[in-house]
Amino acid sequence: MNEAILPLIIATLIATGILYFFEKKIPKVPIIGATLVAVFGGLTLYFNDKTFFYMKPTIVNILFAAILFIGSFFLKKNLLKSLLETSIKLEERGWELLNQRWILFFIFLAILNEVVWRTQSEDFWVKFKVFGIIPITLIFTMFQIGLINKYKKDV
Repeated sequence: MNEAILPLIIATLIATGILYFFEKKIPKVPIIGATLVAVFGGLTLYFNDKTFFYMKPTIVNILFAAILFIGSFFLKKNLLKSLLETSIKLEERGWELLNQRWILFFIFLAILNEVVWRTQSEDFWVKFKVFGIIPITLIFTMFQIGLINKYKKDV
């Protein structure tokens, strides 16, 4: 896996640079993603310890859950709504429920990643990360359509 980390870091930084070249700005999600890949990949290479790379999905998902939780419960601002309200128009209750579900889902993904990398082979973890996380996320997202339809605002 160590052989793949440096090319991944370089490719991520190049892709982010290309995005900036064409868009003249970089949205928050790609910046966060590129930063995390560079930091955790760099730590993995520097310490020659794959643990940092294995834990990146856990930390990212806990970070996303914490951001949504802190926004909702301490700042009294639904950050998911702030991010998606131009695309989806929902009643406040719908935004609250959607936010809570995403918090729980991010925590679930973090726990799942920890279980997989700590109990399975490196090869299995790589396949899980590539072919497991995305389908799980898509399925979870599809299950939110009912909630979105129920609380959709008539514009």
